[in-house]
Amino acid sequence: MNTTPSFAIPGSGANGNLTSASNATGGVHHGETDCIELRRLHRFFGKTKAVNDISFTVARGHVFGYIGPNGAGKTTSMRILATLDLPSYGDAFVDGFSVVNDPELVRRRLGFMPDSFGTYRDVNCKEYLDFFARANGLVGRERNQRLDWVLDFTGTKGMAEKPIRGLSKGMKQRLCLGRALIHDPSVMILDEPAAGLDPRARIELRKMIRELADRGKTVLISSHILTELAEMCDSVGIIEQGSLLATGSVEQIQRQRETHRELSIRLLDRVSECAEDISTRESVEKMIIDGECLRFEFEGDAGDQADLVAWIVSRGYRVVEVSSHKKSLEDVFLQVTEGLVQ
Repeated sequence: MNTTPSFAIPGSGANGNLTSASNATGGVHHGETDCIELRRLHRFFGKTKAVNDISFTVARGHVFGYIGPNGAGKTTSMRILATLDLPSYGDAFVDGFSVVNDPELVRRRLGFMPDSFGTYRDVNCKEYLDFFARANGLVGRERNQRLDWVLDFTGTKGMAEKPIRGLSKGMKQRLCLGRALIHDPSVMILDEPAAGLDPRARIELRKMIRELADRGKTVLISSHILTELAEMCDSVGIIEQGSLLATGSVEQIQRQRETHRELSIRLLDRVSECAEDISTRESVEKMIIDGECLRFEFEGDAGDQADLVAWIVSRGYRVVEVSSHKKSLEDVFLQVTEGLVQ
């Protein structure tokens, strides 16, 4: 059991002297903005490449969504970051400290919320959190303050004396989040935290995660609920068969993968005539006349779209409205991945 106080100064060595990440790990520190870094990470199980040469960084105070089908390598990556497994090759860093060379320093700075967790049936919520506070070296007044804050933040203060066996799924997830927060980590790793929650519980969990990021914590979260990740995350990474296929903000990935977009143009008159003219252009496919509107697939970026509208107007057609269907994160996910498992 780790009895080292979790409130040790970030960036300090075991003897209390300040050290850089390069001194602690033999690597190169990438500055204060990169709180999580995976550097050419590999994890093999026999011939299975669960994680295959993955590299990305997450800036301090950002929420990173980790997306992929079951068996893609998300949980394996997260377990390595949480120092619960070792990479076959490569390394990962939390606040500049290596999960391979400095696991104890990483654990002080990291809170891990697994997709499933064990509880003790005859223990109440406060006793459960108090156990993990003590396990993380919190004592006296500081331990009591952290307990009160976590119970208040997770909305479990009203049931502090309630046995865990009587909690709903949503309340158990809140309790697990509280356990991960009890030592005030700078990095949170959340593996499928919204699984099995009702809509209200998911909304409340999303608000809590966003608030943690606003407080400066870095959050890496995996989920199959892509619409929620699109609203919550500053950036995402899409993984399949152990390989990272795309990474960046949702908007960046959408722009990179968006070769076709669906356009809708509403005209004042001469709808059929305009449809015939537009259909002659190579960039236009699948023309549909819907009352006063023309709907079609268009190949090109935003600049090409603007040129098309200008061309239509130049030919004397009176355009009332133009709209473009933007691909959702789900659309991008389906386009990037192939549904492969290993």
